[in-house]
Amino acid sequence: MRSGQRPPALGLVALLATLPGVVVALAGLHPAPPVAAVVFGVAIVGAAFLLAWAAEAAQVDISAGLAVAVLALIAVLPEYAVDFVFTARGGEAVATYGPSCLPPGEETSSCSLALANMTGANRILVGVGWALVVLIAWRRMRRRGDPPERATRVTLARPDAVPLAFLALASVYCLVLPFKRTLSLVDTVVLLAVFVAYSWRVSRAPAGEPDLIGPSAWVGGLPRRPRRLTVVSLFVAAAAVILLTAERFAESLVDTGAQLGISEFLLVQWLAPLASEAPELLVAGLYAWRLHTTEALGALVSSKVNQWTLLVGTLPIVFAASSGGWSGLPIEPAQREELLLTAAQSILAVSLLVGRELTLRAAMLLLGLFVAQFALSAAVPASWRGSELIVLSLVYLALAVAALVRNRRHVVPLFRDGLVTPYRVLGGDMCCTMTAGNLRLRERRSPVRAGADQ
Repeated sequence: MRSGQRPPALGLVALLATLPGVVVALAGLHPAPPVAAVVFGVAIVGAAFLLAWAAEAAQVDISAGLAVAVLALIAVLPEYAVDFVFTARGGEAVATYGPSCLPPGEETSSCSLALANMTGANRILVGVGWALVVLIAWRRMRRRGDPPERATRVTLARPDAVPLAFLALASVYCLVLPFKRTLSLVDTVVLLAVFVAYSWRVSRAPAGEPDLIGPSAWVGGLPRRPRRLTVVSLFVAAAAVILLTAERFAESLVDTGAQLGISEFLLVQWLAPLASEAPELLVAGLYAWRLHTTEALGALVSSKVNQWTLLVGTLPIVFAASSGGWSGLPIEPAQREELLLTAAQSILAVSLLVGRELTLRAAMLLLGLFVAQFALSAAVPASWRGSELIVLSLVYLALAVAALVRNRRHVVPLFRDGLVTPYRVLGGDMCCTMTAGNLRLRERRSPVRAGADQ
């Protein structure tokens, strides 16, 4: 898309979507909780789109590998903001009411809601996002008449071993969290170390050709100075919207649950992450629709690394700052089961991708297990509530072991390529694409990259 064209209508729609939430927040209005949840939720969705487009356009000016990591980080900033609200409230509750983190008259603690939001976001990303990429690509290839062996698998490029290897490390460590009483600053040190090492590793990737679509393509096609000014403006505007609306959105979800008799735990665990991650899933779906499945799945893998390291690792910092102590974010018994299920799902997802290939059968498995948790929760009696999560976690882990045994010859090469092998040896760049089942590295300069030199 040339810079001389008008901004895409979708960009204006996203910007307009943020206005009602901003106006309500600045005016100090207090609509009914369900209305407030919709208004602030839509504002966060609009802001998340602006962040995603700005981060994508920034690929024109920074290292391609670093751009992938930055894009994944920025795309989940709304999720961070909502989670930090609940974590900070949990710290304040502990400082006021003691280790129970439960104010008088309330059934669900803010500490529990903070972990619920995080576990829900992680499970949606893998159970829905990763599967969505494969299913959309499969549908597109079948309609084009591609051979079945091409239409039923998505293959990542060799450089994508980097996020996979670091995701494996983070997932193995997070498997111990369900057996702890608190999420402590020790966990912060470990997980942030993994994130810093990952960020440094991907920053070494050579520059590639960004394949931008929609508003990000329009921004990326601008001359250098207007482009950079636009990117910074989008970042600032979206961040301001999130700061104004994140806390009000969290409050409205809790109040909506109380008013309508819906579990606030379920609203926070599933509705809030859907609102904050909708743009990321939509962008991945659009890339998959264009059969650029390497970018689509690679971005979601990077997002999972960020959520499993930076998000989880920073929660104890926010909790310590708000509670005034160093005891760590309490992990209640119900949340241990949720953490176990989330970690087990992550282990299985990495095991299925050890060979840098996600088949249609594997994608359906991830999606089916994700849906199964809701069916089991509805079928299990209240007295047994939580046992279904443990059983499902064991199923995830058993399938992960089976997948690792089957793909055992790929385990050592994955960690070698992901942690040690220089990018120049890995070949290609972080912006290679998967088209019709065949990996094709771009050899020509794209119009967007050419415009970057103006």
